[in-house]
Amino acid sequence: MTTPMPAFPRSRPRRLRQNAKIRGMVREHELGPSNLILPLFVIEGRGLTEEVRSMPGVLRHSIDGMVEQARQAHDLGIPAVALFPNTPPEKRDERGEEALNPDNLVCRATRAIKDAVPDLLVICDVALDPYTDHGHDGLIEDGVVVNDASIEMLVGQSLNQYRAGCDIIAPSDMMDGRVVAIRDALDAEGGQDCMIMSYAAKYASCFYGPFRDAVGASSQLKGDKKTYQMDPANSDEAMREIASDIAEGADMVMVKPGMPYLDIIARASSRFETPVFAYQVSGEYAMIEWAAASGALDRKKAHMEALLCFRRAGASGILTYFAKDAAQLLRA
Repeated sequence: MTTPMPAFPRSRPRRLRQNAKIRGMVREHELGPSNLILPLFVIEGRGLTEEVRSMPGVLRHSIDGMVEQARQAHDLGIPAVALFPNTPPEKRDERGEEALNPDNLVCRATRAIKDAVPDLLVICDVALDPYTDHGHDGLIEDGVVVNDASIEMLVGQSLNQYRAGCDIIAPSDMMDGRVVAIRDALDAEGGQDCMIMSYAAKYASCFYGPFRDAVGASSQLKGDKKTYQMDPANSDEAMREIASDIAEGADMVMVKPGMPYLDIIARASSRFETPVFAYQVSGEYAMIEWAAASGALDRKKAHMEALLCFRRAGASGILTYFAKDAAQLLRA
């Protein structure tokens, strides 16, 4: 039962705001480097970087440069990086077979990071869109993204990444039943300790646009993803999706996008005991960057406030392109 507050003037809430020391003592939520995950975009080559024009300050790196990015993240106290490949067009096909190649970009990058920084966690995205020539997360038959046949490919992709040394498999495809299929396959392979971070509530959002540029999928995508990603109007459906993925064996669940869906993060974190993560997606990040560039916002303050909002809503961790900057600010 909540104790009623006495009325003013006995109650003066501003007493607990009068200086930094007391504000720090009574602060309800904290943000630290351990709450951050750094997404990295990997490209072929050596000694190469490429700008992602729609994401100011974000670069694609060849594997050698990406390893250095991972090392910097580790030194700042960031516990994990998430890898996303920009697969060359000639390696994309209708079925996304490159996802099964043990020497694909993600597998080589994973091995390189684990060799260089063994205790940094590597998260590998599971979806076919970086590998298909149509830009969808699953297989297409007769013009329809099919579920069960796609799962077979996603399981193969997951095992491929696990064998490369991935610590956390992150299915982002939104196919029904893929979590249990991946869990069973990992366990049968001896991967009982490999974790699954399921993108359990991934919405069909316009905020992914810059990300698709970064992985080279914008020009590939034919149609939209509304038959498998969630309708932005739905909240109860997200709870069902999250409950289903937890029952299928997900160790952690993801809500994506983050800021426009803080209500979903809050509902999930209060309802489920499984850790809930958020993705400050490319469009969210870019909005702050462009607004700051125009002088409308203070860049650092806006990003840090946004990240703290995720924690307040109940997110255990946040994927953010601002992770290194945030960690530096938090350690200052």
